[in-house]
Amino acid sequence: MKALRYHGERDIRHESMDDPVLQSDRDIIVKVDACSICGSDLHIYHGHGYSDDIGFCVGHEAVGEVVEVGRGVQQLKSGDKVMIPAAVGCGACRHCLSGVVNLCENNASGCYGLSNKLQGSQAEAVRVPAGDVNAVKMPDGVTAEQALMMTDALATAWYGARMADIVPGSSVAVVGLGPIGLMAVDSAYLMGAHVVYAIDPIAERRALAEQSGAIALHPDEAMDRIKQDTHGRKLDSAIEVVGQDKTVDFALRLVRPRGTVSVIGVQQSRRFAFPLERAFAQGLTFRTGTCSVPEELPALFALVQSGRLHPERYISHRLPLSQGEEAYRLFEAREAGALKMVLIPD
Repeated sequence: MKALRYHGERDIRHESMDDPVLQSDRDIIVKVDACSICGSDLHIYHGHGYSDDIGFCVGHEAVGEVVEVGRGVQQLKSGDKVMIPAAVGCGACRHCLSGVVNLCENNASGCYGLSNKLQGSQAEAVRVPAGDVNAVKMPDGVTAEQALMMTDALATAWYGARMADIVPGSSVAVVGLGPIGLMAVDSAYLMGAHVVYAIDPIAERRALAEQSGAIALHPDEAMDRIKQDTHGRKLDSAIEVVGQDKTVDFALRLVRPRGTVSVIGVQQSRRFAFPLERAFAQGLTFRTGTCSVPEELPALFALVQSGRLHPERYISHRLPLSQGEEAYRLFEAREAGALKMVLIPD
């Protein structure tokens, strides 16, 4: 099959690799109908990946059709249309069965496309371990593109907003307006936020946030404007969606005493100087972590089916998988309005 494979810094190649095969009676093979590039894939693209492996297939967001099932698979069959959440678990312990795969009790938590251990989904096909749990049938009333956005991006945005303690009347900042940040703006409003400040240096992304009703600000002006609007009180909550020390520190400075900061930008920092004295004195709540997609899906299915969330509107490009190398280049450079890049196997 053809797939996008990592060979080093800024070296993603569309090339052949072995077709996926069942490795367990509980596995399934999915023919990929569409996949997408996540902002966290840029860590790998920049050479700051999660292993020293090369030659592995990248990507962890996909939807497709089941084409092969192991003998132990009970809930799925060939021909089923499924979405493939970004992370997997053993599919048998109490946490996995409740949707919290990142707490897998059998140490089987993992993410597609980080190493040779579990090949990614930016390919013509992908093996899904424990398919009954790690693949989800696409529900009625949800399009393939909407489902694709729910395999990671929308679920992470919703999770980040949940962790921010948003209640009706809250004031919220979202720092970073990639697709997840923009959907965090939408999520905050659905949770009852009275006002959302959307902060990003890119004007086009700020304009998209304004369409959702947010007050869109450049980072250089955000602090002064928020202090002015709140008479120095600052905000109830902040959601950080970038993954840099400076943006985490910035988010911590945007909230009031007893405010909440939710950090969902993918982190690789090992030396962050957390302002513990200030956090202690002000009684701040600080949360961070990765989203377990299946845990968020019940709420998101209902919101998408009812038309209250439209995640597909943040898709900027639809390209053949064979143009994946160019898609990564555009995405990194933010050229041509690159926001969410969807790739279709040729």
